[in-house]
Amino acid sequence: MKKYFAELVGTFVLVLFGCGVAVVAGEKVGIVGIAFAFGFALIGAAYGIGPISGCHINPAVSLGVWTAGRMKTGEMIGYWIGQFAGAILAAGVLSIIVRGVGTGYDVATSGLGQNGWGPGYLAEYNITSAILFEFIATLIFVIVILGATQKAAPSGFAGLGIGITLVAIHLFGIRITGVSVNPARSLGPALFVGGKAMSQVWLFLLVPSIAGIVAGLLFRLKLLEAEDPMPEIKNRRGVENELAV
Repeated sequence: MKKYFAELVGTFVLVLFGCGVAVVAGEKVGIVGIAFAFGFALIGAAYGIGPISGCHINPAVSLGVWTAGRMKTGEMIGYWIGQFAGAILAAGVLSIIVRGVGTGYDVATSGLGQNGWGPGYLAEYNITSAILFEFIATLIFVIVILGATQKAAPSGFAGLGIGITLVAIHLFGIRITGVSVNPARSLGPALFVGGKAMSQVWLFLLVPSIAGIVAGLLFRLKLLEAEDPMPEIKNRRGVENELAV
C-alpha cells in the first residue's frame, strides 16, 4: 500500500503544479515556463517518492514497465489506482483554487489545463497530428524511463534525465495537444471541465497506453536492454580469487 500511496502523492504533485502553472500563470511564463513546471515537478517527485515506488506517476509508464516484465499485474493495477486518484484529487484542488480569483473563473469555459485538439484548442492541430505526436512522444518518454532505470544505467541520475525529457516533450507539443503522454494527467482535468474535454479524453487514455506497451516490448525483446555488467564483474572477481589462492 505504501507504493500505491506514493504514486498517488507523486501524480498529485505532477498534475497540480504542471496544470496549475498552465492555468494560473500560463500567460506570464509561456510555453517554456509550463514545460519546466511539468519537468521540475517530475524531478521533485522522482527524488521524493522514487525510493518507495520508482515514481511512475503515469499509467502508460507502469504499463510499459509491466510489458517489459519488471512488475506483476496486481502491482500495476495498484499503481493505476493510485495514479488516477492522485490526478483526480489534484484537478479537484486546482479547480477550487482557481475559482478563488477576484475576477471569477469558469472551469467549464476556461479549463484546467486539459488536453485536446482541433478547432478552438490552442493551435487547432487535427486529430492525425494529435495521435502521431502523443504516440511518438510517449514512446520516447517511456523508452527513456525504462533505459534510465535498467540495471546497467548509472544510478542516481534517472530522475534528472527523465524530467529533462519531459521538458523537451512539452516544448515541442504543448501547442499540439497540451501534451498528455500520461492518461492520469489527462483524465483528472477532463472530469472537472467536462464537455469537449471529456469527449476527447479517449485519445489520451488510449494512444499513450499503446505507446507504453510498444516501449515495454522493445525492452522485453532485448532490443534496447543493455547488457548487465554485473555477471562479467563477478566472473572476473572469481578468477582473481582463484589466482590468489
